[in-house]
Amino acid sequence: MSSTAYYLTANGLAEAFNKTIGKLLKKFISKSQLDWDDKLGESLWAYRITVRTPTKVTPFSLVYGYEAVLPLEIQISSMCVALTTEMTDEEKH
Repeated sequence: MSSTAYYLTANGLAEAFNKTIGKLLKKFISKSQLDWDDKLGESLWAYRITVRTPTKVTPFSLVYGYEAVLPLEIQISSMCVALTTEMTDEEKH
């Protein structure tokens, strides 16, 4: 069994991933760069829901078998349904 510390192929993949996450973090963090740890989750989420060129799918869909649905998409969809069916506030609850 190979440890990733000595397995060159895995090291190359890890380095490529770290470089990508580093580029994403630079877009999310402030100029002081002190909030990088707070923005890491957002950077990882952006990476996971972005379509990768080689596979033509998102990493999220490869893991879970379907595309991620953003909370905003659910809210917008709910508003569209409510508007098209003209439901009153009492009918929604």
